[in-house]
Amino acid sequence: MTSRLKRLKILLRNALRGAHVLAFLPALVLGSFWLGGEDLLLFVALGVPVVFALAGGFELPASMDAFLSRPTDLTDSQGAIVLADTALIRARAESMSTACILIDIDGIEALEARFGDSAAQATRDLVLSRLRALLRRDDLIVRIGDARLMVLLAPELRLDLETLLQISGRIQGAVEEPALIEETTQYLTAAIGFCSSTRLSDNAPGEDLFAAAGAALNEALANGPSAIRAWTDSIRAARTARRSLRSEAARALENGQIQPWYQPQLCTSTGRVSGVEALARWVHPERGVIAPQQFLITLEEDGRMQRLGEVMLSHALTELRGWDLAGIKVPRVSINFSTSELRNPKLVETLKWEIDRHELTPQRLGIEVLETVIAETTDGIIVRNIADLSKLGCFIDLDDFGTGHASINSLRRFAINRLKIDRSFVTRIDRDEGQRRMIAAILSMADRLGLETLGEGVESVGEHALLAQLGCDQVQGFGIARPMPAEKLSTWIKIHNARIADTPRLGRRSN
Repeated sequence: MTSRLKRLKILLRNALRGAHVLAFLPALVLGSFWLGGEDLLLFVALGVPVVFALAGGFELPASMDAFLSRPTDLTDSQGAIVLADTALIRARAESMSTACILIDIDGIEALEARFGDSAAQATRDLVLSRLRALLRRDDLIVRIGDARLMVLLAPELRLDLETLLQISGRIQGAVEEPALIEETTQYLTAAIGFCSSTRLSDNAPGEDLFAAAGAALNEALANGPSAIRAWTDSIRAARTARRSLRSEAARALENGQIQPWYQPQLCTSTGRVSGVEALARWVHPERGVIAPQQFLITLEEDGRMQRLGEVMLSHALTELRGWDLAGIKVPRVSINFSTSELRNPKLVETLKWEIDRHELTPQRLGIEVLETVIAETTDGIIVRNIADLSKLGCFIDLDDFGTGHASINSLRRFAINRLKIDRSFVTRIDRDEGQRRMIAAILSMADRLGLETLGEGVESVGEHALLAQLGCDQVQGFGIARPMPAEKLSTWIKIHNARIADTPRLGRRSN
């Protein structure tokens, strides 16, 4: 009954939308007097305001003052939905359009890890001030969480796709403009998703507008750190498809559709392959390659990460042995281990059995552990497993180094072999002196501790070359090669080795 009343109230509100409806009250009263005398006059004069009030016509959403005076910078999802509802009501009352723009900023977490909370907050404040200077006075911008912003545009007659793309591009440019934080230049990236009210039904609530912009943002995030996407019917279809994927993920894991793809790691001294990282990919028979962010969360929520680890390990060791037999030199294959896998009391025993079964040595297997796990864990099983894997001879990688506050003592405690330097430190080092100094400090510390280093997320020749000059041992990233299936990796290595062999070396004389 409550839901029916709520729907009725919404219908009445839409029918009587806007206080301007009361302007017709005198005409209604006069007309009722001529048609029905005093009785009908009293009924209309008293009844219409009552119905209008019951429909919520006199009520302004709690957040309407957001359009009259600035609200607090921070809100949550529910608050954002209320604000979106307010924007829709106002736009419809004026027979205009509005739009919701969601912005996800990458780089703030790394700043917080490097410089602390105050630097991260200063960056958020700087971004907000930039965007408020860019937007119109009646446009609304608020934070939703630590690294996400929402913009609600004031009513406009024309908010077509081209206009919204231009606005989003200007917003992205303002966010990504270099910022001086803690006396060093910092770079952020912004993914943006937006939806115009014209893309929704006439009676759609703010929740639908907010959800549509969120779906567009998710699509942007899946396509790169600086992508912009609009809500479209294809995204609606993709959301439906993703929901169906959840039910398929478990079956895909068991029937062999989820397998490792491999990304090469290169030695900066020789240029040769020093190892590969195994990354989970789902090759769907109808939808093609499905990005890991679309299925890993599902597997984790379903408690299947250990099973995924078993599948990845079995495939990786089988393929490593196959490369050996084919004469293709791959010194090591590295596998990411989740926290749930590291808690498995039989982990070391299982790995030893698998390595022996494939006639390999433990040194050929790399174990990638996130820095946040090392920095935050107090779990005795995790500590013991990592230590025992190191004693067994496995190569221990500390992944995403620089984002988790790992201490020097923890590096010693867990017997780390290599630091994988997070991409936030690597990006633009060939153009930014502050980035170069930071990388140089990390490399110097690693050298003193006797640790190998690998730069992640290398995107350009300049970044690759400068990392080599600074003494980083290895590099990995899209600028070198994207993850690929095992059979394509074999071909890639052969072509890469041939290219190295044909490259002239300093001091070598040609005949």
